Amino acid sequence: MLRSERHARILEHVSARGSVGVRELSGLLDVSGATVRRDLEHLSGQHLLRRTRGGAEVGTVGLEVPLQHRAERLLPEKRAIARAAAALVPQGAVVGMNGGTTVTEIARLLAARGPFTAVTNAVNIAAELVLHRHVTLVVVGGDARNASYELVGPIAERTLAGVHTDITFLGVDGVGAAHGCTTYDQLEAATDRAFAGASARTVVVADHTKVGRATFAKICPLTDIALLVTDTDAPAAELERISAAGVRTVVA
Repeated sequence: MLRSERHARILEHVSARGSVGVRELSGLLDVSGATVRRDLEHLSGQHLLRRTRGGAEVGTVGLEVPLQHRAERLLPEKRAIARAAAALVPQGAVVGMNGGTTVTEIARLLAARGPFTAVTNAVNIAAELVLHRHVTLVVVGGDARNASYELVGPIAERTLAGVHTDITFLGVDGVGAAHGCTTYDQLEAATDRAFAGASARTVVVADHTKVGRATFAKICPLTDIALLVTDTDAPAAELERISAAGVRTVVA
């Protein structure tokens, strides 16, 4: 297991449990206690969790796992989702993209394929796309979030109110029949809503860990999205409930 993936697993486990011991993490990750302790010291030094005697607990930053610790997590699933999503985009389309690791994979596929116009608030996606001469890039401004590399807030919302996209890909932190689409941050949720409002078709891309899950800030109800693209490990019962709510699902 890569160090970055190990750190992501630790943060996710601590977030889910509230607190956890070194022995439990050692068994979960199949590594030595010394390795776990080094990992916890590193993550504590970044203020992503709080070190305790014998383990760690949720820190003051909150429950959101920063993007750099999610990049390698479930990468085959995210790439499968990205391939299915990119196939929905016609040549030369105007494509809205918020942040997240799965949406980043979609951006890479579209950039390699041919000309299109990208409208994004993710600085990491913009940094990659600006290198491609055949991509027309529109970067949505706003306040930068270091957890997601996204620009959010009133400036972003005003910009999105003045554009129209053919299709928008939304990465979310939770999607389900009961609560619709959710994320961790209220400003990010409002900007994501603006992306959906500016688009002819909104497609949510989410790996199986997000399906059936709800986080703090509501983006939109399921009625605001046209399609959910997920992977084969998504819970079938929840996908049926989402389909019953009128949202088509594609399992990659």
